[in-house]
Amino acid sequence: MQARIFGGGKRPRLFIGQAVNITVKLFASFRTGRFGEKNIDCPEASRISCVLQELGIAVPEVGVFLVNGRHAAVDNSLAPGDTLSVFPLIGGG
Repeated sequence: MQARIFGGGKRPRLFIGQAVNITVKLFASFRTGRFGEKNIDCPEASRISCVLQELGIAVPEVGVFLVNGRHAAVDNSLAPGDTLSVFPLIGGG
């Protein structure tokens, strides 16, 4: 097993095991200070909540998660090649 860095952000975390490459797409205010779209390596069977934590996004701030274009829950696991799209809550009237 190899040690790898998760995310490559400000606070990278070391993990042991297989890396899973996913694409993360951020929308609206989540792009500020981050990115629009990025390929990242994360630990095998990582959950959406782990990716959000690495990105510094609090779960209550999220309006919708999509994995490969389908609605997902925060505790869903990610597989190699998945695309995670994260949309913030949107207010309005």
